[in-house]
Amino acid sequence: MKEPQLVAALRAAGCVFAEDEARLLIEEASSTAELMSWAARRMAGEPLEQIVGWAAFDGLRIAVDPGVFVPRRRSELLVQVAAREPADPVVDLCCGSAALGAALAARWPGAEVHAADCDPAAVTSARRNLPPERVHEGDLYDALPDHLRGRVDLLVVNAPYVPTEAIATMPREARDHEHRVALDGGRDGLDVQRRVVAGAPAWVRPGGRLVIETGRAQAERTAALLGSAGFAATVETDDEIGGTAVVGRA
Repeated sequence: MKEPQLVAALRAAGCVFAEDEARLLIEEASSTAELMSWAARRMAGEPLEQIVGWAAFDGLRIAVDPGVFVPRRRSELLVQVAAREPADPVVDLCCGSAALGAALAARWPGAEVHAADCDPAAVTSARRNLPPERVHEGDLYDALPDHLRGRVDLLVVNAPYVPTEAIATMPREARDHEHRVALDGGRDGLDVQRRVVAGAPAWVRPGGRLVIETGRAQAERTAALLGSAGFAATVETDDEIGGTAVVGRA
């Protein structure tokens, strides 16, 4: 399949960035047969990143396996905000592919960066992006090694925050091809955030920070959660990339 044909086919399937996607598929495919297979998968709605096996994030190639949450550009705001102050140790909680942890590890090569997720597929991806022994599988803080308790200097979190009823309105790439556990934030979208914030005081050191992604409409409620747990909370936004983060200092 030649590039103009692939562009036309992708555009007809609803791919907004058909030219860029066609170029990437052609560059990454190892054979014509693989290219044809990948093109069919993309036209069926599978995320491009899951097809080629990686996502661009904060200047890095982040390994992403099928079913795993694809890191969004808006989440780069968390990295930008977190990186204003050096931190060690760092925990990327609800890590998915550990894009946040990998980006911070690249900025601070000497830092002890850990990541954790409850989804085995996400953990598999994350272990390709961080040292495998520092990626832990389990439910939130239950996954973390006990030596981090009370010592975490920076906790970065992209917990699911989509209200359950809103998942049906998400693009098919997400609702059909990313595991629901990475998307579903419960009735109001804040169920997992509540559990993250409630457990944070036992793990974040005095003076340490919690940086959590949230929706623009949810930001004040997320900030209130952090305030109720004893964190001094501020809201950060970036209109260019559509990111919203709440920063809490213990």
